[in-house]
Amino acid sequence: MNNEYLGHVIWSQVDANMHLRHSAYADFGAQARIVLPNELGLDFSVFQKLQMGPILFREELTYQREVGINDNIRILSFLTKAKPDGSRWSIRHDLYRGDGVKAAVINVDGAWLDLRHRKLTGLPPEVAAKFMEVAKSEDFEQIGS
Repeated sequence: MNNEYLGHVIWSQVDANMHLRHSAYADFGAQARIVLPNELGLDFSVFQKLQMGPILFREELTYQREVGINDNIRILSFLTKAKPDGSRWSIRHDLYRGDGVKAAVINVDGAWLDLRHRKLTGLPPEVAAKFMEVAKSEDFEQIGS
């Protein structure tokens, strides 16, 4: 599976210092997470039909280097923790500038929300099996049961 997302920094994403603004890093991470299931044949319409969506409990960004306007970015995404049924998960995004320098690390913890009942829920078994095919980090940890 390809766990890569490519993006380009545009004018509206920079701050007064002419580098990628803090919240734009999170926006790129969110887009990378939406693209991730697509690569597995789980485009967003699957979740719309199930009336389910991802929800975050925690999002942590560690900034390492500046990213400038018109720079290209590359994000590699990895599942770092997950329940076997995919109902709870953690994902790490490593964000690189166009020159290959790591600029940020984004860590998120999340789950799936039943949009009808506004409650946490698990994925149907066939969807969970697909979701669990997301590329795993070297230190991947299976949590719970």
